[in-house]
Amino acid sequence: MAIGVGALVTDEAAAERAESFSAFVASHRERARRLAWRLVGGDEAAAEDVAQDAFIKAYRGLQSFRGEAKLETWFYRILVRQAQDYRRWRAVRDLWSGVREDGSYYPSPEGLGDPGLRRRIASAFARLSRRQRETFTLVHLEGFTLQECAELLGKPTGTVKSHLHRALTTLRGELADLQELLGGSRHARRQAREQITEF
Repeated sequence: MAIGVGALVTDEAAAERAESFSAFVASHRERARRLAWRLVGGDEAAAEDVAQDAFIKAYRGLQSFRGEAKLETWFYRILVRQAQDYRRWRAVRDLWSGVREDGSYYPSPEGLGDPGLRRRIASAFARLSRRQRETFTLVHLEGFTLQECAELLGKPTGTVKSHLHRALTTLRGELADLQELLGGSRHARRQAREQITEF
């Protein structure tokens, strides 16, 4: 049976796409896992599942990727949606099992920094709305621009700015007493910044 030229071209294009995506996965695996960890509230196993599911979903959808956005933006939008789906599923599971939320959004990994300071920051984060946490995480912890964040969340830039402003206002209010710490020695400022970026 003869194979048409079109089939060979399609197979070559598919192989090239798969190879390119494999390189993308290798270069973005750690950032994807870290972002998923932050978005699902510090659960390592859930973060690994969310990141892996996002890569699988992106690979399966590679045929439909038209290049209207950067591959990175397209993929991280998928990852954010996977994290949102996971949080919704977890909320329903917790509701049905009677588990109560303890108020912390970002549990602290063992042995990192000052536990008291991490609890204070986690408690302040817990008071933010879901969109405020996502926006703050994407912009201030992961370094996405406001425009990129808006694309990832599928929201207008003005809405993202509003969420970010409210998040910063809430965090400043909740952590106002830490201002003295941030205004203190260089070591104290560095320690406080490390506590925030370790989320």
